[in-house]
Amino acid sequence: MRLTIAAGLAGAFLLARGRAYGLALMESTHEGAWRSFVAAFVCLPAFLALRFFAWAGMGVPEGGFGRSLLAELLGYATAWVTFALLSLPIVDAWGRSAAWPRFIAAWNWTNVVQYLVLLALSVPALLGLPPMLAQALALVALGYALWLEWFVTRAALEVDGGRAVFLVLVDSVLGLLLAGVIRAMSGG
Repeated sequence: MRLTIAAGLAGAFLLARGRAYGLALMESTHEGAWRSFVAAFVCLPAFLALRFFAWAGMGVPEGGFGRSLLAELLGYATAWVTFALLSLPIVDAWGRSAAWPRFIAAWNWTNVVQYLVLLALSVPALLGLPPMLAQALALVALGYALWLEWFVTRAALEVDGGRAVFLVLVDSVLGLLLAGVIRAMSGG
């Protein structure tokens, strides 16, 4: 497992710099795709830190800390699995199902990079960065995350930019829907 994690992270950091050859470090079997979900556990501390940062700034939702944390953790796990399952029939319809395992592995591992970027750009706001600059950093982080997902989708599936945009939109809409469910579950 240690080798899987090391290869996944090395590939993700190459992809994060726009180097498509990082895909060569990703597993391309269905078993490898499912193994790559260990990235969710690698990302969990950053996810929790981001939630705690948000609650420190806005307050815990009305449902209380325990309920909110449980809702966030359920949403987190659901998001990882649901996008993978939603993407499979789409990729299959495009005739790219053989590339799906490597795509999911790359998608999972590059989430680590996205969380690290979001975390790094959130810290200055906690340290008193003026709100306008903090919002600008948040937009930069969001733009980078969207570009990275588009780049990975395009390279891993070997599809055109429009199809890559479509899958990024699917993931984004799923995230927005889950955020609404999480908010409702949190009582706020």
